[in-house]
This record gives sequence, C-alpha cells and structure tokens, in this order.
Amino acid sequence: MNAAPMQAVRGMNDVLPDAAARWQFVEGVIREVAAGYGYREIRPPLVEKSALFSAAIGEVTDIVEKEMYSFADRGGESLSLRPEATAGCMRAGIEHGLFHNNCARLWYAGPMFRRERPQKGRYRQFHQFGVEAVGWHGPDIDAEILLLGARFFRRLGIHGLRLEINTLGGAGGESRARYRAALVDYLQKNRADLDEDSRRRLHANPLRVLDSKNPAMAGVIAGAPQITDYLNAGDAEFFSALRGLLEAAAVEYTVNPRLVRGLDYYTGPVFEFVADSESLGAQNAVCAGGRYDGLAQTLGGRPAPAAGFACGLERIIALAGGGGGGAAPDVYLISVDGGDGAGEALAAAETMRDAGLAIQCNCGGGAMKNQMKRADRSGAAFAVILAADERAAGKVTVKPMRGGEQRTVGIKDAVQIIKGETQWP
Repeated sequence: MNAAPMQAVRGMNDVLPDAAARWQFVEGVIREVAAGYGYREIRPPLVEKSALFSAAIGEVTDIVEKEMYSFADRGGESLSLRPEATAGCMRAGIEHGLFHNNCARLWYAGPMFRRERPQKGRYRQFHQFGVEAVGWHGPDIDAEILLLGARFFRRLGIHGLRLEINTLGGAGGESRARYRAALVDYLQKNRADLDEDSRRRLHANPLRVLDSKNPAMAGVIAGAPQITDYLNAGDAEFFSALRGLLEAAAVEYTVNPRLVRGLDYYTGPVFEFVADSESLGAQNAVCAGGRYDGLAQTLGGRPAPAAGFACGLERIIALAGGGGGGAAPDVYLISVDGGDGAGEALAAAETMRDAGLAIQCNCGGGAMKNQMKRADRSGAAFAVILAADERAAGKVTVKPMRGGEQRTVGIKDAVQIIKGETQWP
C-alpha cells in the first residue's frame, strides 16, 4: 500500500513558480525604493539567542510567551528562529560597530517565524521587508520612513491604505509612567471585564491590554484613557512636529489613541498602514513600526535613537495582485531529428544566451507539431528551429510566434532580429 503523500507543515507556505514571479517583482521594488532613500541592505541570521528576543521584545508578550520556535542546541543554549528582525539588526549593528559615532540607514527582507494561528495573509513562516534608521534624534527621520513606506505602496499600485499614528511617550518614560498609572487604575476598576491574558498583564505590561485582539475586550479598550492626555511638553512637541512634517509632505493620516505596538521596545511615535478589513480579514495591518530609542542600550550597546517599520510581504503581495507566470523567454529553441542535432541546438542556445537573450530549449524530443505547441505555451516571442536543413546550411529558422513570416538566417543575424537591432532580411 502506498504511503500518503507528504504535505507541508501547517502554517508553512509553498511559493510556486507563478507566485514567485510576483515575489521577484516586489523584491525588486524593495531594492529600488530603499536605494532611493539611501538605505543599505543588512542580512542578519535566521537563528539568534532566545535571550535577544526576550530582552528586546519583552518577556510578557505573546511572541515570547507563546509564539517563538525555540530549542536548545547541543551546548544547552536556548536558540530561536527569529520572530522579527529589528532585534537582530540592532544586535548586528552593535556587535560590528555600525552605530559607533555614526548614523545608519538599513533595510532587510526575509523569512520570520511565529507559531500562531494561520489565517489569511499570515503564516508561521512569513516574510517581512523592514527599515531601521539609527542615530537620528529628530522627527524628520520618522517622517522619512513613513514617506518611504508610502512610496513603496504607490510603486506597487496599492492604494486605499490608511495611515494611523499615535505616540507612546519618549524614551525618558515620564509621559508613559503617568499614563501607565492612569491606565492601571482604569483597568483595575474594570477587572471583571478583562480576559485572562489582560488580567495577567495588568501590572506587568498594561499597555499590551490595549493591543488585545479579543472582540470581548473592545468596550473596555474603547473606554480607556488616552496617552495623548498625559504627554509632557517635550513628548507633545515631538509628536506635533512629526504631524506637521507629514502635513507639509501631504501625507494623510489619522491619530488613533488606542494604537500601541505589541513589542516592548517601542517608545515615542508609532504607526500602522492599515487595509480595509475585507481585503485581509481582521488582522489588516500591512506595515507597522515606530521609534525605539532605548533598544540599543537594552541590548548592551551605547544609547542610540532609532526608528523603523516592518511590512508583511504575504499581505503586500495579496494586495498588489497581478498575474503570475514570470518573464517569458525571448526564444523557444526547437531541435528536430535529435541525434547530433541536440548538441548543436544546445550550443546555439548558449551562443544566443551569450548575446543576452533568454532561451528555453525543447528537451525530450517530440514531433515538430508538439514542439511548436510547447513553444506557444512558453510565451516566447520567437521560435528558433534547428533541423537537418538548417544544420547543413549553418543557419537557423526564426519564426515569430505572434504573427509574421519566418526566415532562415545565420545565428548572428537571428540574434540581431530577435533583439530588434535589424529588420528581416
């Protein structure tokens, strides 16, 4: 009896060739847009010490408590597949001196891992594009990364996203401490309406209560005090300056006083680009970030202001849509009569590739009629035919696949014709 076919691990998603073409396009746009703002690529490893994420993200968070893929290596040290990349980027920058007496604009793209319930646009292995700007104190860098994000979406043809912003108070903590006290007092009075996670976090991490996705918590969250009412003068001025920069750049936004980020390292302004709920379901944030001025010091480095964001690429690709299939070859090369002709066909294909053409060779033989059908399915603009007569004459037959008369010419002439550098002889 045959065994059942193997299937992918739940929450892990195959990217098949048609979809890979869309991924390649989006990845090209990432490189183009990031370079346009002076950001350079960084590639931190997929595996880090678990302690890095506990320190950066926070012990009392869903990610650290429930979602990380962690394991002990042979030396007994706890390691984790990265659930996000900011902690790794900051660790790498500190370790290699990228931030020492220097400012750095960085970007990354790659897989992350969280064991959460798979849903539309969200997998247990998922991919993010993000930027990290380290070393700038003023709100102009916050505005810049928001402009970068907005341009990225425009370049992909994604419209209709809402930008929501808020502030959590500055790195000094005075505003947050005042707000925290008011929030804890409010939540204590409504303790009976809190779910189990929120009760557990009430004192250890009360701001995470506002990040709850439990629908039963919506009423309690809506009635909570707003942090903007507890900002000191400096934090209020910073947030006001950021809003002024966005307005000067004609960036539309709304202030969402309930917006917090699910990671402990955030301080100051935070934001989300949000899609309508029908596009992606309840979890509709496609890009999120903010300022994290204290993270470098938390990870053992020198104090360094920082801001950044991360975008979920699965969700971005779902919103961008578009057809699959990838780029069709320029030429489908047909070899008739097999034998020695197969070797000559491969040599001819290499000659055309040397000239910059994309060639798909027919492999496995077959009648001319069947090979022409494959050529049509390939999407190639031309079929190049190499049969006994062509081989004897040292030529090839070039056939336009979308209409036009075929011609038999030398291979160099064929290349020029296909590339549009000369007319039909």
